[in-house]
Amino acid sequence: MSKSLYFAWVVALIATLGSLYFSEVAHFIPCELCWFQRICMYPMTIILGIACFRNDRKIAYYVLPITIIGGLFSIVHILEQKVHAFAGICKQGIPCSGEYINWFGFVTIPMLALCGFILITISMIVTLRNR
Repeated sequence: MSKSLYFAWVVALIATLGSLYFSEVAHFIPCELCWFQRICMYPMTIILGIACFRNDRKIAYYVLPITIIGGLFSIVHILEQKVHAFAGICKQGIPCSGEYINWFGFVTIPMLALCGFILITISMIVTLRNR
């Protein structure tokens, strides 16, 4: 089994479980941009799990576009929270500018999601190079 493929699956699993913890246990209501990030992350838990079981390294071709799109949503969300010029992108429901957590002054939920997408992207590139 490819270590980078397994690592990507573990990252997706932790990100999914962390997201579910924030919403279901901590009762943080997800905003619109959070939902788009979840739409990108949640299926990767299953897709990468199956790829690990089958040792299917070609899955990287399918996962990379999803991680890049999810990462872009995370960047927009971080900009919404941290840069006042981007405030107001998300106007319906829960405001996307809200910060449920702010560890060390910069680690917010979309920052955690971006880290997950970046780690999975790097893992997929390593997986493709090791083919």
